[in-house]
Amino acid sequence: MLSDKQSLILTGFMVGGIFIFGILELLQNFIVLTVLTIIFFTIILNMFYLKSKEKQEFQEQE
Repeated sequence: MLSDKQSLILTGFMVGGIFIFGILELLQNFIVLTVLTIIFFTIILNMFYLKSKEKQEFQEQE
């Protein structure tokens, strides 16, 4: 799915977005909240996908 570098970039965008939109008091905006939530769930799903892929590859080696 996503490489480690892409995950770090998405995490940076999410943290930066929360920081910037928090300062501008735009975190209550539905569109901003939706975009940040989609980025968050993409990162979480990618983590679970990579863990299951590593586990599957480890089982195939045995």
